[in-house]
Amino acid sequence: MKRTGSNVPLYLAPMAGFTDQPFRRICKFYGADILITEMVSSKGLYYGDEKTYRLLKITEEEHPIGVQLFGSDPYVFKEAIEKLEGFPFDFININMGCPTPKIVKNGDGCALMLNEELSSAIIKSCVSSTKKPITVKIRKGWDENNVNAVEFSKRAEESGASAIIIHGRTREQFYSGKADWDIIKKVKEAVKIPVIGNGDIFSPEDAKKMIEQTECDGIMIGRGALGTPWIFKSIKHYLTNGEKPLPPSLLEKKEVIFWHMRLSVEFYGEKIGIMEMKKHIAWYLKGLYNSAKVKAKILQLKDREDIEKELNNYFDFLREREQEET
Repeated sequence: MKRTGSNVPLYLAPMAGFTDQPFRRICKFYGADILITEMVSSKGLYYGDEKTYRLLKITEEEHPIGVQLFGSDPYVFKEAIEKLEGFPFDFININMGCPTPKIVKNGDGCALMLNEELSSAIIKSCVSSTKKPITVKIRKGWDENNVNAVEFSKRAEESGASAIIIHGRTREQFYSGKADWDIIKKVKEAVKIPVIGNGDIFSPEDAKKMIEQTECDGIMIGRGALGTPWIFKSIKHYLTNGEKPLPPSLLEKKEVIFWHMRLSVEFYGEKIGIMEMKKHIAWYLKGLYNSAKVKAKILQLKDREDIEKELNNYFDFLREREQEET
């Protein structure tokens, strides 16, 4: 039976530098069903690194939520997961798909797709260390000459993985070009465990097409949620009613930015919270009239009050312009 989409869970992708607690909470409010933390170093956990442990802070409202670990040593993964037993995560996700040079040069992330024996050993080590489900996030393959997502997923299932999350690009592509959804369908047909599709979901229509094309068991949204956390709500409305909802008003968008900034300051403190927030503000303002100048000015500001004043002035200007056009 083909999926209609209305019962397909929506995941927020683990994005380094973005999927922190404040952003996760906002996405949850707007309908994200399942959350995953930013990448957490298995070595950092093993050695008790303080900054690593800060990434593990979650709130009750975020459940169900998983923690994503990266690394390449089965023993270190085992020890790291044992240290996580006291944390209330609902599942553990192993990153075997990150394409960034600083990750793959150490044999972590997508580099693991070039070594199925080691990857299998890591999964088995993790499964034996906890009763929590172990999921794996992968890509299509390393490059077009090494497309092994299907075989890799079969091996992961045999090793005890509870679900596969697959991004339809190779490591060589990074985020360029177009995601290959056919590889998601092939993985779905090859394994019995749930398969979550990832890549190029920027609208409710994209979500519907992915479900119809791949029959995946879930959809993961990454860049499509940056600056538009309400995409989860929009997708659910579209899949349920067949109607694309209106985007939030300028006032609503401004209120979300201010709410996000408040959560960021509460979590990090004033100085770091503002610094972390600036990249999110750039995404929120993307595509708005004459936003480049405003984003450039906000980058130079250090005080929360000054940033809020700049945003208030900018959104007042946008509303006046909107009224003149109607």
